[in-house]
Amino acid sequence: MSRLPLTLRPSRPADTRARTEERLPWPRRLQPAARAALTAAGWLAAAVALFACYLHVSRTVPANSDGASIALQAWAMLHGNPLLRGWWLSDVVFYTTELPQYMIIESVHGLRPDDIHIAAAMTYTLLVLLAAFVAKGRASGAEGLMRAALAAGIMVAPPQGSVYDLMLEPDHVGSVVPVLLLVLVLDRAGRRWFVPVLAFLLVAWALVADQVILISMVGPLIIVAVVRGYRRLAVLGRKAWTAWFEVGLIVAAVAGAVAASRILKLIKDSGGFRVNPVNNQLAWFDTLPHNALETIQAFLVLFGANFPGHQIGFVAAVGLLHLVGIGLVLWAVCVALRRLWRLPIAVELMAVSVCFTVLAYLLGPNALTAQSSREIAAVLPVGAALAGRLLARRLRRARLAPALAAVLAVYLAGLAFYATRPPVPANNQTLAAWLAQHRLTYGLTPSYWIGNSTTVDSGGKIAVRTVQTGGKTVSPNLWEIDLRWYSAKAHVANFVVMPGPGVWRDNPAAYPMLHSFGKPAHVYVLPDYTVLVWNHNLLSQLT
Repeated sequence: MSRLPLTLRPSRPADTRARTEERLPWPRRLQPAARAALTAAGWLAAAVALFACYLHVSRTVPANSDGASIALQAWAMLHGNPLLRGWWLSDVVFYTTELPQYMIIESVHGLRPDDIHIAAAMTYTLLVLLAAFVAKGRASGAEGLMRAALAAGIMVAPPQGSVYDLMLEPDHVGSVVPVLLLVLVLDRAGRRWFVPVLAFLLVAWALVADQVILISMVGPLIIVAVVRGYRRLAVLGRKAWTAWFEVGLIVAAVAGAVAASRILKLIKDSGGFRVNPVNNQLAWFDTLPHNALETIQAFLVLFGANFPGHQIGFVAAVGLLHLVGIGLVLWAVCVALRRLWRLPIAVELMAVSVCFTVLAYLLGPNALTAQSSREIAAVLPVGAALAGRLLARRLRRARLAPALAAVLAVYLAGLAFYATRPPVPANNQTLAAWLAQHRLTYGLTPSYWIGNSTTVDSGGKIAVRTVQTGGKTVSPNLWEIDLRWYSAKAHVANFVVMPGPGVWRDNPAAYPMLHSFGKPAHVYVLPDYTVLVWNHNLLSQLT
């Protein structure tokens, strides 16, 4: 048996290989470790730059009692009350998300109103980077860069009119982080046994903090898993055991929701915080037109396109240009819906999450004002990541990359403009300074927007506790308060801050105050407040 001669492939001369390497993009000429280090340095540099910009932008809007309430809760946890015993919280607790973040900040920075701005900048920076990372997926090179830039560009420059809803205090915006983390796990890990386990942990962790996760993550995950499992079994005719992954995701979502409710109950039964119930009522039919208009308004606010009512000029022009971001997200949703159930599960989850969130807002009780847009905060980062994932290649083929780069340049110019605006003090900073000057250190107020904000504005040196009035009585307002604040044995409260500079007796809370506390010894009229002072402990007259 004769052996066929081997034909050896001639090797390229060294100079030819060198010339070929010279034609490669310079990052590809680096060693893998060097490329990884360079990539990590790029993400880190972007994070630092974005955090610095967002911190300045957040400071252009005054901190208020919503963020101050979270700051006080974190302060209590840092000082020996990890279960927040005695606290009555709102319908959102942020116990496993923003509260640990605030604890870290306050352990370094102390209790200050600027803690709210630092936390806001951290959260929004993380969201922008996560959206870009999810959009990039496994793509590399020009396409990967285009995907990440598209997602980040849609989010990168919220104008001042959107700062209150996106970057001021924790209110559903930070709750999008677990949603993007779940998308990232599904995208990178594939159909592996530990993915449902991680999904369970993410759902339970996030749902303890915020019930909106039921809309933005739990519901969409169940829908996607059910439909994919049905398609695998009924349409493709696969064997039943092949749907183990989809069944695992359904079990993970349901079990995570049950675990979160059990954790909250366990905390309550152990003497920890209590939570006000969430309003789950559907909207009445005659309110649907109003809800539809508020949904449109919410999109404009979240995407920075809320230009109606502004004077014609740079600010209005930047807002108008932000309509591009809305258009891209809507286009991406349409593309996803046309190919739904044939896309990767991570992409399907993003598309369903956006649609489910908007539908719940439209049919729910929360579409009240433009500020209610925070209820659908997930639409912005999830929609931006979806647009980056599905539209980058289409936009490159259409040669629209230079046009989008020009739009991004205007966005960044707007971000620089807002970041250079002068910071403003917290809402009640002047009141806190006046009270300290007059040695009034513990008092009450019928206004939620005065109480916790003034306390944090003073660094905890001045305490103003919120009360509610009814008939002839005054009692603690069970919303973001610690009942131990109202103990007459532990504290002495001798003043009341009434909102507004007008005639304080015209305030509906004035009569119950006078009936319960008697005539004040002194009345001080400030530009924005009226301070009533007594010579006895008001806490002993609370009901």
